[in-house]
Amino acid sequence: MAQEFLRLPAVCSRTGLKRSQLYRLMGSGLFPRPIKLSERSAAWLETEVERWQKERIAASRCEVA
Repeated sequence: MAQEFLRLPAVCSRTGLKRSQLYRLMGSGLFPRPIKLSERSAAWLETEVERWQKERIAASRCEVA
């Protein structure tokens, strides 16, 4: 299975987070870092973003119980 790259607008759309929030979470080690594709281009692995989403859902459900 091929890995899919997500650019910043897609990551923001999928997570519901703004750019500044993403970078703040990355700085804290709470969100995956992008992969450098070229000198001026970076993208996130779709699988890593999906894993982060699943972790957030699981953490949210544990807090409620």
